[in-house]
Amino acid sequence: MKGVLSERKTLHPLDIERRELPAAAGRAVRELAREISTTLDSTLPDPASTAVTLTDPIVIAQIERRFAELPADVRRTMRPPATAAGATIVRKLPLTDAEFGPTPPSWREAAQWSGDDARRAHSFELDLVMLLLARSAGEPFGWQGQQGGRLVNNILPSPGHEDEQSGASSKTLLSPHSEDAFHPQRANLLMLGCLRNPDLVGTTVSSVRRVELSAAQRRLLSTPTLPILPDVSYGSGHEQYSATPLPTLWTSAGPDEATLRYDPAYTPLDDADAEYRAAYARLTAELERVCVTAALTPGEILLVDNDVAVHGRVPFTARYDGTDRWLKRVNIRLPDRPRRAEEADENGYGQRVVAPFRAAGTTAFGSGGRESARTDEHREPHPVAIEREAAHDRGSIEHP
Repeated sequence: MKGVLSERKTLHPLDIERRELPAAAGRAVRELAREISTTLDSTLPDPASTAVTLTDPIVIAQIERRFAELPADVRRTMRPPATAAGATIVRKLPLTDAEFGPTPPSWREAAQWSGDDARRAHSFELDLVMLLLARSAGEPFGWQGQQGGRLVNNILPSPGHEDEQSGASSKTLLSPHSEDAFHPQRANLLMLGCLRNPDLVGTTVSSVRRVELSAAQRRLLSTPTLPILPDVSYGSGHEQYSATPLPTLWTSAGPDEATLRYDPAYTPLDDADAEYRAAYARLTAELERVCVTAALTPGEILLVDNDVAVHGRVPFTARYDGTDRWLKRVNIRLPDRPRRAEEADENGYGQRVVAPFRAAGTTAFGSGGRESARTDEHREPHPVAIEREAAHDRGSIEHP
């Protein structure tokens, strides 16, 4: 069962908070990325392979050491969304369509092109730009089973995937969802940077803080009733883990501070009673009612508060001629934002995150300030920490 939005949704750009990145600050980000790229070219033994994942300790050390050199305007502009919309459009980075080449046919080619001698001068540099911006907002991380563990994902249409519920799709509506809702270590903040979008394909955003629910509906949806399961792209094996019932909504300070975990496609709603299903259906209808759509242009960045808003994408027709929509995506952890303490006891169905920016000695990673003992057993030395397990290759999934 998948709740979907109307495919004729009107654009409401003014309903999303907008911020301006001063021109000088945008140039500073590009220039610092260029300096780091030049430094890495002379210090990395194999720049091409490093670009595939961006997790080499030398790369991480450069970002970690130098992002603080950026103007304060960068950190101010990249702070989490500040309105009930749960999303912010930041504009805009200085870039031109010609500098990063044609849209690749898949995320694999995009990662390879970033390390290719003929293309890396700009492609790799743009990945570093995304990491600098994400590190200014919080702690970037990736998933071991998503795009080969790469910290900067490439979101673009791919032939043969037009009708999937994934970022590689195009013809179908990408339904609203919390990013990686099944996992306790899902991102607090999702960053989508636009490189190319000639057809003004819209990203949909719906905030739980704009919905209207009765007190009884909120109470039902705040009760841990059903699990959220991993999507099919994670392959098999999650059945060996217990499926913990989760609350869909929760808050400690009333509806104005509500947060959610929402993914109806992987929530076994048939296992709930009629009253709960009715409350869930009302939430789905409300998320559709308050939906706004952001049609990003090159250089614009969409920040989505993954604890507050669900996101998706309207359908479009891909041409596969090198001019299609191309976004960069980074998952970001906000260290100072606690989640429900109970999330620390979730098993995450064995899926693991790649967390190279975690400070040495830090044990909290977006799970109410605690980690389960399982995490410590699997931790690798800083600066690359990988948690929980995933054996598949998730591809260019925006949402499967």
